Amino acid sequence: MKKFVATVVLSALPFAVTADMDEYKAEAGKITGAFFDELKGELVKAMTAGGPVAAIGVCHGLAPAIAMKHSQQSGWDVGRTSLKTRNPGNAPDAWETQVLQQFAQRRANGEGPDALVYSEVVEEGGDRYFRFMKGIVMPPLDKMPCLKCHGEEIDAETAERLDALYPEDQARGYKAGQVRGAFTLKKKL
Repeated sequence: MKKFVATVVLSALPFAVTADMDEYKAEAGKITGAFFDELKGELVKAMTAGGPVAAIGVCHGLAPAIAMKHSQQSGWDVGRTSLKTRNPGNAPDAWETQVLQQFAQRRANGEGPDALVYSEVVEEGGDRYFRFMKGIVMPPLDKMPCLKCHGEEIDAETAERLDALYPEDQARGYKAGQVRGAFTLKKKL
């Protein structure tokens, strides 16, 4: 009687890709958390010291420097974007636009703020990149004062300062719970 032996060959490639994706997601999550924590800390200090007008100075001058610092330390491109930008330099590319639209729809369908995370490997210009986004959802005013600069009712002094620094500002009119934008990270593979 002949024995039939079946050999199953498992390719390591799918497991390696999955493991790498998990590592990239974890790393991107840590970078996003560090960026958020540092930016939030600076905004809270400014709000405490000088109210919304002082916080605008942090977003205008310090936020880009914080993003650059985290980019240089991590080797990732780190930033923020939105469908309604305050700074046109933060406008989303096509991939980011699609993800932001998905975040808005997912939020409208009841997903919680912490669930608004998306990542994938994409090809751009013949190169492969790992891309990651984490949604930024407007908190209630009693939790964080973001709505003082991004909400429906902005005081005259704050609006005047925003108009002076951001003549193309679209980042107003939000309500608590809406997707304001996202942290966006990108790493060449």
